[in-house]
Amino acid sequence: MNIIVKPKAQQWYEREMGISKGRGVRFFGQVYGCSPIHESFSLALEVNEPSRPYAVTILNDIPYFIESGDEWFFDGYDFIIDYDDRLDEPKYIYEKRAM
Repeated sequence: MNIIVKPKAQQWYEREMGISKGRGVRFFGQVYGCSPIHESFSLALEVNEPSRPYAVTILNDIPYFIESGDEWFFDGYDFIIDYDDRLDEPKYIYEKRAM
């Protein structure tokens, strides 16, 4: 699985979430809500440091990652983080991986 962070999304995280070198953004699934790939589960995120990353992309020394144990939420997909200019926030795209 790949995590792809587009430049405008990266800038938003750095500006809005106060992330710094080594402390990045962890993505995971949480109960309640919905997502395009799971009913009753939504995407959650937090500022944290990777401890057992399943997938990680590092930009400007900042990790964007999914921990081992959270891979079930993203299984079969690449995770793309783009930016919505109109809403001034990241938008999340789950791209089905070819089998």
